[in-house]
Amino acid sequence: MSIYLSYFSDLFLESAPWLLLGFFIAGLIHVFIPTEQMNKHLGGKGLWTTIKAALIGAPLPLCSCGVVPAALGLRRSGASKNSTVSFLVATPETGVDSLSVTYALMGPLMTIMRPIAAVTSAIVAGVLVGQEQKEVPAQKTNVKKCCASKKNNTSAPQSIGEKIFTGLKFSCVSMLDDISKWLIVGLLFAAAVQTFVPDTFFTEWGNSWLAFAVMAAIGVPMYICATASTPIAAGFLFSGVSPGAVLVFMLAGPATNLGTIAIIRKELGQRALTAYLGGVVATSFAFGYITNLLAAQWPINNTVMAHQHSSTALIYQASAVVLAVLLLVSFYRQIRRKITADKLPST
Repeated sequence: MSIYLSYFSDLFLESAPWLLLGFFIAGLIHVFIPTEQMNKHLGGKGLWTTIKAALIGAPLPLCSCGVVPAALGLRRSGASKNSTVSFLVATPETGVDSLSVTYALMGPLMTIMRPIAAVTSAIVAGVLVGQEQKEVPAQKTNVKKCCASKKNNTSAPQSIGEKIFTGLKFSCVSMLDDISKWLIVGLLFAAAVQTFVPDTFFTEWGNSWLAFAVMAAIGVPMYICATASTPIAAGFLFSGVSPGAVLVFMLAGPATNLGTIAIIRKELGQRALTAYLGGVVATSFAFGYITNLLAAQWPINNTVMAHQHSSTALIYQASAVVLAVLLLVSFYRQIRRKITADKLPST
């Protein structure tokens, strides 16, 4: 147990400053990039609109369930199926918060490959949708918003300071409440893999195409956000799974889940769903293969980096304390909401 706790504390300490940085940037993106601007850029058709949808969606702090109401809102604002699917794929696969923790746990190569693969898979999926035979007006549907989906804001203009405060409130309250449980689960899983799984367990198939298929099969039905999937992926990497197979999991896991698959089929049709799944899986396999080739030339250090300088260690320790407090407050809020909801009379 002491070894397990040591691995967990190391992972938490290493992740903390990068998660806080990611949350801060995610908050700024939330308040400084209004939904109206996205609607304006994604309202057309064609390849360039599909590319823009991927580039706009990639840094946004939305996971695979939160992106659905946002994407359907774009669709009903005039966006084509191509750009809608592209946005649906790129947004949950990566983000500024997940990239920061990817760098902390897996180094620069995976940090570079992850957004490139995410944007490419989104563009491929959008292109695979093809040109629509006839534009059919979207039916108005009530879609439950979650995972810090954006809301229309008609209040008075805010100052820069007020916007920053609003962004921090979004990232440290709404967004953190959505991912806190899965973030802790991911860190616990990664620590368990390091502690209990022998180093040779995955080595027999860790570099094969079978590993890609297994990681895709695990990731596609799973509900998990990009940030929380990262420590789980790091746990696979620590156990001998190839970097390419780990990348497949980091793309397929956040981009897809059974609930999102059902909604896409209902709202966008079977062809869009096939393009959505095919684009994600095929592109993740291709980039997984490329990542393995690159990792052979530039090996990935699959151990959590140690920070020995006192000044650096102090930053990591302070960040860990701040993150721990934010998580505890988040869990308190969620428990309090659950108790309040249970007390309400059923209708």
